[in-house]
Amino acid sequence: MRKTIEEQIKFGEVDIASIQFNMKSRDDIVQILLGLQHLYRDQTCREEIFGLLDQLIPAQISREHGRPGMHLWQILVLGTLRLNLNCDYDRIHDLANHHLKIRQMLGHGSFGDQPDYGLQTIKDNVSLFTPEILDQINQVVVKAGHQLVKKKHEVLQGKCDSFVVETDVHFPTDISLLFDACRKALDLASRLCRDHGLTDLRQSRSRLRQLKRQYHRVRRAKHSTSKHEEKQKAQHQHMIEMYEQYLKQALSLIQKVKETMTVLR
Repeated sequence: MRKTIEEQIKFGEVDIASIQFNMKSRDDIVQILLGLQHLYRDQTCREEIFGLLDQLIPAQISREHGRPGMHLWQILVLGTLRLNLNCDYDRIHDLANHHLKIRQMLGHGSFGDQPDYGLQTIKDNVSLFTPEILDQINQVVVKAGHQLVKKKHEVLQGKCDSFVVETDVHFPTDISLLFDACRKALDLASRLCRDHGLTDLRQSRSRLRQLKRQYHRVRRAKHSTSKHEEKQKAQHQHMIEMYEQYLKQALSLIQKVKETMTVLR
């Protein structure tokens, strides 16, 4: 038996729409709970989200009979916290049982016989979210955010933080991309041959070394800086020949991989 949310407020509980937060707080939990509260207060958004949450209930599960399960609103709250805080289930377990404002958002009062959540219960319920349902809920949230911002600003603006990270990624020239493609194709095909006991690509390392040597020759090749036209033409022709040789080796390797894949199929 599952409910979307407990509509009848019990003694000691606080209506979710009336929960008070410290508006000066910059903590991320407070911001997440404020966002959930806004969705709850918006009747249209709440009905849309509750309709999507109903998809979490399997068809064979009765809404009226059986032991009570975690409410769908509680699953949404804990799932949203886990996603936005980027934390594990152990922290969500602790927050669900000991954080006052989160307890109020889950529909619990501050005193009396209030239930605690088990770690396995949280895992089993929060994991019910599928990427499809999350994507649909995100669409509702984004639409609500646009409507909220447009009330204050005519034009939507966004900002983000970025920082530079040093990497060793080489400039993706045509010749380097061709070499990377050949290297990866040869590597994957060689693994498949080893797994199936084939010897078609036993010379794969030698072929790759030959292609790499030609790649470096082409990479280091430069046009002639001589003022003599004949020397310029000669160097230009030499570069064309090196590129042709490089392409010829690459095409030969790719053809060999294709033949091997045919045998493997």
